[in-house]
Amino acid sequence: MAAANHYTLLQIPPDASQRELRQAFRRLSKHYHPDTTALPASQAEEGFRQLQQAYLTLSDPERRRTYDTSLQALVPAAPVWRASAPRPAPVRRALSGGEWFALLLLGLAVVFSLALGVGLAWARGAELLREPSWWPGSVQTADTSSSTAADVVPAVAPGAAVQPSAAGPGAMAP
Repeated sequence: MAAANHYTLLQIPPDASQRELRQAFRRLSKHYHPDTTALPASQAEEGFRQLQQAYLTLSDPERRRTYDTSLQALVPAAPVWRASAPRPAPVRRALSGGEWFALLLLGLAVVFSLALGVGLAWARGAELLREPSWWPGSVQTADTSSSTAADVVPAVAPGAAVQPSAAGPGAMAP
């Protein structure tokens, strides 16, 4: 995998933004990474090493300026990138065995978490399913929507002494 320069290697124009640079590197690294490619190991390692070098050079603004200056000194009249060149279509690849395993573990973790949450709620005696109060046919235990503060708290005249109830502190007087 011999490339004329870092821009053609990453398949980006010289004025590409950092985002475009990162996307190009990620796209091409999936193709050349030794763990995810069908290329021979030596070719994949060399290609991935060149991709990393190109990305490290172009992602640092100071290194990129130096690299661009060196390109202009080598070939002042030749364009680095042809704007009319078509960009390659994105390649969809199958998930690797490790990715399938990670998805399986993630799914098992979600199922286990749900089972654990429901099991703990059931063990504590929590009500797992309750009909909402607006549901047709639901039983209303107490209608507190029409009560007022006068119904809940007994009125006491200002300055009157309040006697505690004989039934205890939480009991209401008749």
